[in-house]
Amino acid sequence: MTDMCPQPPAEAAPGPLDGLLVADFSRVLAGPYATMLLADLGADVVKVEGPTGDDTRHWVPPVRDDVGTYYLAINRNKRSIQLDLKDPADQEVARRLATRADVMIHNFKPGGLDKYRLGYAAVSAANPGSVYCSISGFGSAGGAHLPGYDLLVQGMSGLMSLTGGPDGPPYRAGISVFDVMTGMHSVIGILAALRHREATGEGQHVETNLLSTAMSALVNQTSAYVAGGVVPGRMGNAHLSLFPYEPLATGDGDLIVVAGNDGQFRRLAAALGIPEVADDERFDSVGRRNDHREELRPLLLEALSTRSAQEWFDLLSDAGIPCGPINDVRGGVELAESLGLEPVAMAGGVPTVRNPIRLSATPARYDLPPPALDSHGDEIRAWLADDTRPDPQETP
Repeated sequence: MTDMCPQPPAEAAPGPLDGLLVADFSRVLAGPYATMLLADLGADVVKVEGPTGDDTRHWVPPVRDDVGTYYLAINRNKRSIQLDLKDPADQEVARRLATRADVMIHNFKPGGLDKYRLGYAAVSAANPGSVYCSISGFGSAGGAHLPGYDLLVQGMSGLMSLTGGPDGPPYRAGISVFDVMTGMHSVIGILAALRHREATGEGQHVETNLLSTAMSALVNQTSAYVAGGVVPGRMGNAHLSLFPYEPLATGDGDLIVVAGNDGQFRRLAAALGIPEVADDERFDSVGRRNDHREELRPLLLEALSTRSAQEWFDLLSDAGIPCGPINDVRGGVELAESLGLEPVAMAGGVPTVRNPIRLSATPARYDLPPPALDSHGDEIRAWLADDTRPDPQETP
């Protein structure tokens, strides 16, 4: 572990990753999301940015204080240094940082850092304990030359073929879902490699890519093909294997209604005032409800038409039946607030979305706002230039 970590305030416990130095050469989403999660848990993340900074600084609108909110979403608790890897002097600074870091993470194309002596072979030779994480779009073999954008992977993986109405065009998800998931998988891989290093003293190369993440994340849909020979298609908001498991119209607005098993469906039928439906041999098991969903749907819609979505939400929730309204993002945040989840965390005066992991002894921290470009460059350069100097953040 390095001595470079910022010291937490005296009243707060150090994070579980306190003492870990992360050299973050990534940009845009998957890598920065991963390193923010590590930083929230106490790691000291040094964000290395090129001459114009992370692209997401300029992805606007929306903005807050002239900075893209996209950038603000995934870069708290980090320190920024601006390095031009085409400049020999900056290359040397980058190599010093990589040599001293516990973890190095990047999302350059496979092999893209080799020419700067920052590839895995060079870094691990100088720093055998390094946990080196490479993120790419399509892996380091046959897809190494392909650019890794989430939208491309949503289309090429099959996700878009599953999203949208059966008679309409395919749609992308509303977020860069595979970037986010790849970031999380990268954190899991890094933590596993750190545990291995703790046991053996050896670092290793962690590789993640968006397409492999997609293959795993499509779960039952990819399994339908690889295990069952079935190629799923678009079903709108319907579920391939469950009914009801979709939004249904009420007397005023739509309500998502879920019956994941026979017990839930029996309770649903009773709460809707049609208990006899649960005993109908067409609907008395998951498989039969799927087979006869077009006969069951009008019965549910007729019962739901007697009350509003909010009235049914209250009534069905009290009966222990999974259901919920379709909110906009503001409604989602307000719901989380009403449930005591405290979704907003202030990081140096900047409102950000709270880390979803709750730890009872070493909770996530929100010490630093998303950094301005090169806002910590001088102190990091000085520290790297002289191994005898303490971390500038440890200086009184």
